[in-house]
Amino acid sequence: MAQAQACNQSKILNLEALEPPGGGEWATRARNSALERLQQMGLPGRRDEYWKYTRPDTLIQTKPPKAALHKSDSSMFDGIEKIRMVFVDGIYDSDASDSLDGEGITIERLSKVTEKDSHWAKNVYGVLEGGSHAPVKRPLAALNTAMATDGAVICVTGRPSKPVHMIYVHKSVTSDAILNHVIRLEEGSSLTFLETGPAAARFNKTIEVDVGDNAEFHHIRIQGRDHERRAATHTFARLGENSSFKSFSLTVNGILTRNECVVELTGSNGVAHVAGACVGDGDFHHDDTVFITHDAENCESRQVFKKVLRGGAKGVFQGKILVREGAQKTDGYQISQSLLLSDDCEFNAKPELEIYADDVACSHGSTSGAIDEDSLFYLRARGVPLEIATDLLTLAFLAEAVDEVEDERLKGEINALLTDWLERRRA
Repeated sequence: MAQAQACNQSKILNLEALEPPGGGEWATRARNSALERLQQMGLPGRRDEYWKYTRPDTLIQTKPPKAALHKSDSSMFDGIEKIRMVFVDGIYDSDASDSLDGEGITIERLSKVTEKDSHWAKNVYGVLEGGSHAPVKRPLAALNTAMATDGAVICVTGRPSKPVHMIYVHKSVTSDAILNHVIRLEEGSSLTFLETGPAAARFNKTIEVDVGDNAEFHHIRIQGRDHERRAATHTFARLGENSSFKSFSLTVNGILTRNECVVELTGSNGVAHVAGACVGDGDFHHDDTVFITHDAENCESRQVFKKVLRGGAKGVFQGKILVREGAQKTDGYQISQSLLLSDDCEFNAKPELEIYADDVACSHGSTSGAIDEDSLFYLRARGVPLEIATDLLTLAFLAEAVDEVEDERLKGEINALLTDWLERRRA
């Protein structure tokens, strides 16, 4: 038994042996500080409260499990003019990417920025991640800050007409990618940030977003398509006065996905919406962990998550709204729901409210159940086949989350992708 334990332990990352990549003074300082945090926290384990429902083993072992390749679907959002950045197994592909020039926006690569002795990114890179570990430790995010060598560094000064699109291509069955995106929106600016693709056999990604006063950030992420992939993602956002942060994620495949989102509303009249929809079957495990802090007056937050599971699939939602003292007039809403299409599925939910102000409106709810039999009977009685009726009710169930996407063109593509997935998996 002791020999088996030692063998398993040898497969886990050796934190003492990690060596962050070199770079300029500010980047080296940020990376070393993150590594020190990681070594103090240790790697996540099943005894950690926020890893109770998700096994972190394959996310922290030395080498990732192999992930079979599927035909890449690079057609998402093709009808929309955008600035594309392509990463193949975590490595930037300049030939497949667009020019990074744009009006009202500056886009650089993290690998180039971190070589400089000084850069505005020093006020964001590792800063938002570093402030996120109380009261919940996020060791995989610290690992990302310490070890990431590339990603996008974006400064938005205006309101560019084109979204920025990150395209992640998976080409190696053993690829292990770490990317870090750093984004700053100056006062009054706006950005739509798109992400698509499976990325790698194992993917560790962090986005740090500093949203200035009166600025708007819209984030849409489509996770897939290779089913055997594993991913741990983190989004950290800091919002100024009258600012807006809206993020939506759609996951339709993946043996293990954990998406963490940490948002802090630091200026009055801020708005933060975090939403997600996932559909999965078989050996599918999907975890959404969200933490929103209200630290200013008259702010609004929404958490809307819908999961459709069948064939033994598992879903997890852990969401918290923290209202600090003095954050009066807070409006916080949180809902997590699962639709179980077979009896062997599992949904674990942990909704939380922690409130230290007395003039607030906060609510949370979580439900789990099967297809509504009355609605199904209504459709069947009108000649709709069982499989199509089930798909229609499934799409209706997911609609509240998808409706968080404001752009009708993008919403249409998301609904088309969901419809296609359901059609391919009809019994």
